[in-house]
Amino acid sequence: MKIADIMTPDVDACSPQATIQEVATRMRDLDVGSIPVAEGDKLIGIVTDRDIVVRAIADQLSLDRPISEIISSEPVTGNVDMSVEDAANLMSQHQIRRLPIVENNRLVGIVSLGDIAVKDETYDNAEVALDDVSEPAEPDR
Repeated sequence: MKIADIMTPDVDACSPQATIQEVATRMRDLDVGSIPVAEGDKLIGIVTDRDIVVRAIADQLSLDRPISEIISSEPVTGNVDMSVEDAANLMSQHQIRRLPIVENNRLVGIVSLGDIAVKDETYDNAEVALDDVSEPAEPDR
């Protein structure tokens, strides 16, 4: 099965100039834990609810600051032609729960571990990825 078959198309992205508050509100309204950051349709980063907590709130940044100050730039991405298994392996390898999907440098979708668990008939892919993503990361030194 191809990742294009299970990804969420028409992703709601935010601009790098959006404020931290605006992005947090959008996450709440959309009931999502991450939002891609794009200039037009070109993906430049991704921001997660954890980024907001760890990089903004914990550092006491003003919520009026642009989201570009706390995004994860150069995110790991997949492509529409990759298999669900390859996507799950990539997510596992990088310990990420959401994978933006790009085609010709354009953001065209996003897939989560939940998408893989619900839409992939084998379920093995999600289980393997979730086990690896849930492993504690090595502390920064």
